Amino acid sequence: MKMGLIADIHGNAPALRAVLQDLDKRQDIDQILCLGDMIGIGPDTNEVLEILFSRTDIAMITGNHDEAVLALLKDEQHPLSHSHAREHHQWIADTMDNRFISNLERLPRTIHQNLNGHSVLFTHYHIENTKLFDHISLDPFSNIVEPSLENLTELFKDSEAELICFGHHHPLHFFESESTIYLNPGSLGCNSKPIAPYAIVDASQDKIKVSFEEVIYDNTSFLSSYDLLQVPNREFIINAFHGNQRVKF
Repeated sequence: MKMGLIADIHGNAPALRAVLQDLDKRQDIDQILCLGDMIGIGPDTNEVLEILFSRTDIAMITGNHDEAVLALLKDEQHPLSHSHAREHHQWIADTMDNRFISNLERLPRTIHQNLNGHSVLFTHYHIENTKLFDHISLDPFSNIVEPSLENLTELFKDSEAELICFGHHHPLHFFESESTIYLNPGSLGCNSKPIAPYAIVDASQDKIKVSFEEVIYDNTSFLSSYDLLQVPNREFIINAFHGNQRVKF
């Protein structure tokens, strides 16, 4: 059983296409799973969602950005913890095709799956059991601590999963205890270079193996689109989430 694992696309369509093309070339991937935050930050909302929802081999869970935008689309309370991003989220909501609303609503926050006899948990980040069904305005993704083996072991102490896959924090993370592997493939869409990372999980009956991959892609038109579309907070976004990469004319 081989699975492609992606996370935090954040509205970056060319990065997503590059990774999916790379995965499709392998011909031995049984499933692809996306760990949330498909939208927000990058401007390619509709293209990203069209790509993801048009495929039958991709499973998805929601992240905090997905749910914050969805709250605005449904005239529900936007999370106070994301007030700094409200203008940007509103722009995403205003430009998003409404036909994707029901698709996003149906997505779960977590997926528990058995991979060839191994218990696996997929989550955008840790959510306490008592908050698993809380509205995004109640900030269920509030356990934002720096990933480390010690911190993750404490956060997920009630989980019996052998592999816990998460996103939210954009750098790649890989920690392994005697009983559990903690894996974050890194943000596919937010990087300081034109590189899109992902991971492959290979679950045999004996063990779970993880490998990390990355694809180089052309992000010129993507970066240019921030100015072309007049994306709110674009100067901050390009600096903070794209390493201040600039298009040279």
